Amino acid sequence: MIKKSIYIIGFSAILAGCQSASYPEALPSEVLTVADGDHIRIDPTIVQKTINGKSFTMYGYNGQIPGPMIKAPQGATITIDSKNHIDYETTIHWHGLRLDNENDGVPDVTMDATAPGESHTYTVTFPDEGMYWYHPHVREDIQQDMGLYGNLFVTPDDPKEYNPVDRQEVIVLDDLFLNKDGTNTPYGKDHPNYALMGRFGNVMLVNGNTSYSKEFISGDVVRFYITNVANTRTFQLSIPGVKLKRVGSDVGRYERDEFVDSITIAPAERYIVEALFTKAGTYNLLHKSPLAEFSLGTFTVTNGQKLASFSKEFNSLRMYDDVISDIDAFRPYFDKPVDKTLRLSIDIDGAMGMMHMGMAGMHHDETGIEWEDTMPMMNTTMASEDFQWKLIDEETGKANMDFNWKFKVGDKVKVRIMNDENSAHPMQHPIHFHGQRFLVLSEDGVPKKNLVWKDTVLVPIGHEVEILFDITNPGDWMFHCHIAEHLSNGMMGMFTVSE
Repeated sequence: MIKKSIYIIGFSAILAGCQSASYPEALPSEVLTVADGDHIRIDPTIVQKTINGKSFTMYGYNGQIPGPMIKAPQGATITIDSKNHIDYETTIHWHGLRLDNENDGVPDVTMDATAPGESHTYTVTFPDEGMYWYHPHVREDIQQDMGLYGNLFVTPDDPKEYNPVDRQEVIVLDDLFLNKDGTNTPYGKDHPNYALMGRFGNVMLVNGNTSYSKEFISGDVVRFYITNVANTRTFQLSIPGVKLKRVGSDVGRYERDEFVDSITIAPAERYIVEALFTKAGTYNLLHKSPLAEFSLGTFTVTNGQKLASFSKEFNSLRMYDDVISDIDAFRPYFDKPVDKTLRLSIDIDGAMGMMHMGMAGMHHDETGIEWEDTMPMMNTTMASEDFQWKLIDEETGKANMDFNWKFKVGDKVKVRIMNDENSAHPMQHPIHFHGQRFLVLSEDGVPKKNLVWKDTVLVPIGHEVEILFDITNPGDWMFHCHIAEHLSNGMMGMFTVSE
């Protein structure tokens, strides 16, 4: 009886963003430093969170938003117990980790969903250095959006694999969709709403908060580890007046450093970026797209004494011999024929589909990215049962869960992904593959000249990418669009890896 009462109160509050004094205030993320063999807890809980002066009933791992950052050495294996204290069945997916299949956290594939009040134990391994994250794989459109996300920081075997820096900062990007009165826009109870274009937020969050600021000393070199946990939004980040250097992405470092003006980061992607703050002043962390500009935070830089300067290391573009050597083993496969072709599209029923066909191409720019919800009325009114997002296997014509690719450990598999610009409603899709790593070899036929291992690739409208998989991990694995509403609307498939 008590559990049922909690479920009803909590669930309705989450859907509507209501206030409730019965839950504790969300705490900021803490760092859980672990070693090989450690045993920890990560529990989904219900919390209160104050945003722009209003109190929201939300979720948080261990009562924190973001959840605890698990900091582990490369090669470690730990045990994580998790008891479900929220009002929804849930799981935890350890995004980007090449761990054993049974611990991947996918309901009805690798485990049963954990009911409210029940527990599950995960064995989590960290084979690759870099920044990863964890989140639910049940109704991500609600649970993840309401605060269930946290980072996994895997430190490299050798700390000299990275240049020295003065500071390291973790940035978790998100947004919330609030009404004019500041309350949360309700979610769909039985199915996700806003399933056509996804749930674009209008309030930006960094590390769970609307205000983000840091203080540095002139001459500081800062390494930022950036994760995008938003349901839908692709961010384009810059710090005007500050020199940036791109060092890594999803699964560690690039072959070499590159100076960049900005970073485009889709949902689920991570980037490692270094910045040199040469002069005192105030600098903005900007998300600037062709349609909008948001200040996500500020950096205040003051003059001060420094014991050492790392500007020389910053200004040199380092090549990473260990990454190059690792990728060298795969270069003989770069020109192999394509093994599988995946087309990204949508089916829309009836007259609404005809209307969309007439509007195709009107709601995005030359980047191939929908930066904002440019068709809010249609996005609001179209029911998810009137259309379906699709991953289509070009060889069989089957879509989503109606096909299952078969691979073997040791295979080097080339996959072409095409985003159909002529579909009824073309949109960019960040496609995430579980359990394996891959290289993005080319986009629109242009080879990539600086490679990095990835687990998620953004495919803009009308573009095609070719990726090469390092198939190492046996089991039944998911792949899907990481726009939460598209995943929940059917845009997911499976592949099986045998030994």
